[in-house]
Amino acid sequence: MRWFILAVIYLIVDLYAYQALRVFSKNIWVAVIYFIISAVVIGNLFYQFNQASPNGSFGGGRGYAIGIFLAFFVGKIILSLVMLGEDVVRIPMAGIQKLFGSAESFDMPSRRKFISTIAIGLAAIPFAGLLYGMYKGKYNFRVLRYTLYFEDLPEAFDGYTISQISDVHSGSFDNKNKIQYGVDLLKEQKSDMVVFTGDLVNNMASEMKDWKGLFSEIKAPDGVYSILGNHDYGDYHNWESATAKEENLDRLKQTHAEMGWDLMLNENRFIEKNGQRIALVGVENWGIGGFKKAGDLEKAGAGVEENDFKILLSHDPSHWEQQVKSHPKKYHLTMSGHTHGMQFGIEIPGWFKWSPVQYRYKHWAGIYEEAGRYINVNRGFGFLAYPGRVGIWPEISVIELKKGSKPA
Repeated sequence: MRWFILAVIYLIVDLYAYQALRVFSKNIWVAVIYFIISAVVIGNLFYQFNQASPNGSFGGGRGYAIGIFLAFFVGKIILSLVMLGEDVVRIPMAGIQKLFGSAESFDMPSRRKFISTIAIGLAAIPFAGLLYGMYKGKYNFRVLRYTLYFEDLPEAFDGYTISQISDVHSGSFDNKNKIQYGVDLLKEQKSDMVVFTGDLVNNMASEMKDWKGLFSEIKAPDGVYSILGNHDYGDYHNWESATAKEENLDRLKQTHAEMGWDLMLNENRFIEKNGQRIALVGVENWGIGGFKKAGDLEKAGAGVEENDFKILLSHDPSHWEQQVKSHPKKYHLTMSGHTHGMQFGIEIPGWFKWSPVQYRYKHWAGIYEEAGRYINVNRGFGFLAYPGRVGIWPEISVIELKKGSKPA
């Protein structure tokens, strides 16, 4: 049923968007070519989703079918909105002429080429952007550095650095050289600790088969620590049995161990230097809006003292908003992921940051602070569904901890 609804919506938008082209040419072959391309785009989407996917994910042809569909569909929505705006003026004008003018019939004023030209120009922006995002943007890795100040940071950890990646989604990858570049970029940061904040795969542990060796290269003096994200549990795959699903999760946990990553399942670790320590706490996934709530903050923080400096790894930033930021055991820094920044948006560092995902998540990308407690929401290392990124690039976060007050 959902496919039928999608097809009907696409057809309505398609017909309306065509009006912009029809202003320039009423040649039948222009219409034929336009609608053939439309049919191929949506036909390929249907075809790919009716083919078996090796990992039950959005990788390969299925992902590109989604991306190409989005590029055309978003562009046509822009065309339709501009055409609708013109009709809001055209239709009342025709009615006024009929009622008060000398016109004997209801004649619609012609569409203006100027308006159609603007519509096509505006539609070309997201169309080209989404295609670029698939070609280049999805592997356009960026290192984002933050310095955070804490009065109660142990002196031994003044200048301590943590690199963070999140949301690998290995089942979506299709270029080993590009992923090697991203991993090498992470290694070049030479941080004291590396953390991974969930969603190693889309659905299945087998997605890591070709990538396990590469991610095993990630090392740090104080270790590499990881947690699970909502996709890691296999909840979005149609398993043949509950046992198969459980075995898949066990294999994924073993993959973390084989890579040398210390997977924390509602647990904590202490990092010690010169007789001082900080606590690293890792919870399982906890999220609002129907996402799994396996995270247990009380269990994870057992044995951690109130006066310990605490860093929390929690995949979904809604956990920070709902439970963490007001927790009596002060969690100084929370590190999350999950949102991907929706893989689409506009960012001008220090000036402007926007993505549609902000209407769903209050904290969706970068550093946020409330009452001396911080959260960093990593934009993600990989991608999901749409095989690209536009404006919100794949990220390696590097956070430096400093003792003292923040400079004015």
